[in-house]
Amino acid sequence: MNYDMLKLDNQLCFALYACSREVTKHYKPELDKLGITYTQYVTLMVLWEKDDITIKELGNRLHLDSGTLTPLLKKLESKGIVQRTRDTEDERNVYVKLTEKGLNLKDEAINIPKRISCIPGQSQEDLIRLREKLKDLLSTLEKL
Repeated sequence: MNYDMLKLDNQLCFALYACSREVTKHYKPELDKLGITYTQYVTLMVLWEKDDITIKELGNRLHLDSGTLTPLLKKLESKGIVQRTRDTEDERNVYVKLTEKGLNLKDEAINIPKRISCIPGQSQEDLIRLREKLKDLLSTLEKL
């Protein structure tokens, strides 16, 4: 039997996982200055694009379930960055809205993508192509 398919180095999933961890690790010093984690950062990025959205919409954009999102939002709420409110007409819907502090963090975070995107040995064009390929892969996987 050929067990090559079981070798770690032959796994796409592991290459994506390890790369994701390394990229996230590079964000940490920048995000520590803001007092937020990477997951909180991407959550804020969604809210900076479109504020006052339902938890369901936020979860869809982040590919996170409510079991992961709820504690994350509680943490952001305890830091005074977001506010959650129940829909008065349909209590099943909970909306997430940035506070003034959350809005102000956008100005502090504005240069993070530029500082992180400078990866030695990788051109900006290569990184854009990689991002687009990964988005295509994600789209394909979502349809399965």
